[in-house]
Amino acid sequence: MATPLGSLRRLVLAPSLHSVSFAGRKFPVTPTSATARLEVIPQSVVVGFEWGIEARGTAEVEQRLAMVEPEMRGFAYEGAAMAFTVRDAVRGHRTRELILGSGRPHFFLAYIGIGFAMARLPRPLWRKVLPDLSEIPFHPTMSWLAVDGYGFDRAYFDTARWVDRQYRPAPYPWGGHPGYFPRAVDQGIGRALWFIHGGRAPAVAAAVERFTEDRRADLWSGVGLAATFAGGATATELGGLRDTAARAGCAADLAVGAVFAIKARHYAQFVPDHTVTAAFELTGRGIDEAVDLADRTEVERTGTGTVPQYELWRRNIREGLQSAVVAPSQEE
Repeated sequence: MATPLGSLRRLVLAPSLHSVSFAGRKFPVTPTSATARLEVIPQSVVVGFEWGIEARGTAEVEQRLAMVEPEMRGFAYEGAAMAFTVRDAVRGHRTRELILGSGRPHFFLAYIGIGFAMARLPRPLWRKVLPDLSEIPFHPTMSWLAVDGYGFDRAYFDTARWVDRQYRPAPYPWGGHPGYFPRAVDQGIGRALWFIHGGRAPAVAAAVERFTEDRRADLWSGVGLAATFAGGATATELGGLRDTAARAGCAADLAVGAVFAIKARHYAQFVPDHTVTAAFELTGRGIDEAVDLADRTEVERTGTGTVPQYELWRRNIREGLQSAVVAPSQEE
């Protein structure tokens, strides 16, 4: 049950459902049944945020999250993790409790929620946002998804600056690798492009191509993750997206993002039909094959090195995919 202070936090901090809708953001999206379903995703994040920002503790939030339909539940956990991270920046360990509790199957998306919170916190507080999740496999390797979430948030809510004017953020020593920070941000911007254009593959591809060449591989990777995890496109449209990425020399980057999305869906024990379709169209593999590839190429969590383990894992997946990525049609 919310306290008066919790209700005030919700009133001040929680965005409205309309403000995250495609119409509310003034995105160039023609409404269809597919875009309506895609639009439910940011709204599910808002609902999770509302519950997290006003609740006394984690138990009631977890009960509410359990009632969200399986396909959207992870997104609601994103919102709750975002809210708890904002609150923990002042005091508490709610985010850790959530992720190590019922949020464990959704911890990939919980990282993204932490990134959403980073977009609302001053940089000096970022050193406090990542909880100790050493009990979970893939931590801290996959904590770069928080930076991805930060990039997504900025592109979604400040599109003119981050997409139209292609703003580049200053480096930040996340995981001891400040130089990789802008690349992980670009992966999040790529994910946002999928939503900004309502999953319309040609428009998304054109948006990627408007960025400078050095940024496109990471943007394509983000597109692959969003298209596979969130859905919104048919098999034919996904095939066209793959062919466009291939002509740009980025089909493997698109596929790397798709593999991470497949891994996250599989880890959460719910793989929707659109993820199955995207797996085949973007990676040339079925779900089990893609998960096996991710598992076989995982990098051991030892040492620091000059390249983040997250990127080393991405490179390993890319190499494993090269022979399976379908080339674009020669009949043009």
